[in-house]
Amino acid sequence: MTFIDRERELGALQRCWQTKEPQLIVIYGKRRIGKTELIKQFIKDKPALYFLARRINETENLRWLGEAVGEFFGDEVLKRSGFKEWRWFFDYLRSHVNNRFVLVFDEFPYLADANKNIASIFQAGWDESLMSTSVYVILCGSSIAMMESEVLSEKAPLYGRRTSQIFLKPFSFSEAAKFYPGLPFDRCLEFYSIAGGNPSYLKKLDPKASLDKNLTMNIFQPEAFLYSEVEFVLREELREPRNYFAILKAIASSKTKFGEIVNETGLDKGVLHKYLFILEDLHVIQKEVPVTEKNALKSRRGIYKLQDQFFRFWFRYVLPHKGTVEAGRIDRVKQMVKAEWASFVAENYENLAQNLVRAHEERFFPMDKVGRWWDKNEEIDIVALNEDKRKALFGEAKWSHKPVGVDVYEKLKRKTQFVEWNRGERKESFCLFSRSGFTKEMLKLAGEERIALFHGDKMLEGGAVKSG
Repeated sequence: MTFIDRERELGALQRCWQTKEPQLIVIYGKRRIGKTELIKQFIKDKPALYFLARRINETENLRWLGEAVGEFFGDEVLKRSGFKEWRWFFDYLRSHVNNRFVLVFDEFPYLADANKNIASIFQAGWDESLMSTSVYVILCGSSIAMMESEVLSEKAPLYGRRTSQIFLKPFSFSEAAKFYPGLPFDRCLEFYSIAGGNPSYLKKLDPKASLDKNLTMNIFQPEAFLYSEVEFVLREELREPRNYFAILKAIASSKTKFGEIVNETGLDKGVLHKYLFILEDLHVIQKEVPVTEKNALKSRRGIYKLQDQFFRFWFRYVLPHKGTVEAGRIDRVKQMVKAEWASFVAENYENLAQNLVRAHEERFFPMDKVGRWWDKNEEIDIVALNEDKRKALFGEAKWSHKPVGVDVYEKLKRKTQFVEWNRGERKESFCLFSRSGFTKEMLKLAGEERIALFHGDKMLEGGAVKSG
């Protein structure tokens, strides 16, 4: 498959290559997010020594490393004998590096599993051997916790040595849609609602097949690639997966407030705080507060959401029904998915709408914050704010087969009266998002009041915005 996007990350790697100075670059992110593909794309036209660490003991990894280095430098003796210790490896490079090349250590955390002092060893190797050469080193890893604690944090041995770092994030919707050229917007969003922005998952889904068939072939079978994927990922990253599973399951079942998670899981409050912080650091969950909150960190109105889209799908539809799937009653599970599918995708349409507003801010105003707003009785899907100019944009997103009418706009205007942020002094503007377009009356009113309209993910022409 054609390599898709990552232009910014490739550009950053290329700029470091062009400096001719020694580089120590850290690339990390979740499993299957495309780190190795990014590296291979970068090194395809460069001299490169690529070493994939294995989950084996240190002696065996050093032997394989010696074979790779021997192959690169044409050293038959080294290919057969390997390295006996890390010092030999760094000494060898210091004496043999004459020209610039890329040295990649993929799955660096596996080396740390075999030797807890590996970061200190690489620090010494860099300081004493490599930084005096023109080598371009990439350390890549899927264990976010390990890479941040052992390589990137201020207390890490390699802190201050790295010259750049890339945290590889999932694709946005617009990037993910490039995996399915020609597919209608609503179908693309359905696929994105399953796989999120993970390229490995996106590649598994067949745009020519129905949603039902994709669920059957790729998820709802014990042998399917994605059936046990989340369990595998969490067990790789976490020491106590059982408690984390309970937390994530609670959040996926709409127990999103701290107290609700305590009651659902039975975990002690202090322990739960620790687990939640870890899950946030791993970018598995995120804490959301109403966008108008002045101090998000201290707000008591926060709720927790699953940040990873495939995690959302898996904890909502796979984990609770594993027994049913393994009993061969797959159709029953798919019926449950079908019954909720529109509302499940609608949540993603609201998230996409917030991103689209940000992407079109030149049509509105510079935005300090974009998010949701809610209180006990009301909720607004999209709210964008500019604190200095006291400007606010309010919007609603409707994932329905029915065109959006004037009633939706009028209801939105009524709800804004409950938003206290700079009430009476702010300049307001409005936008509406619709899967199925708009009624004639709504289109006419939008022209008169200059309301921004989005059909699917495209802003309708003439969507200029009036503030006031």
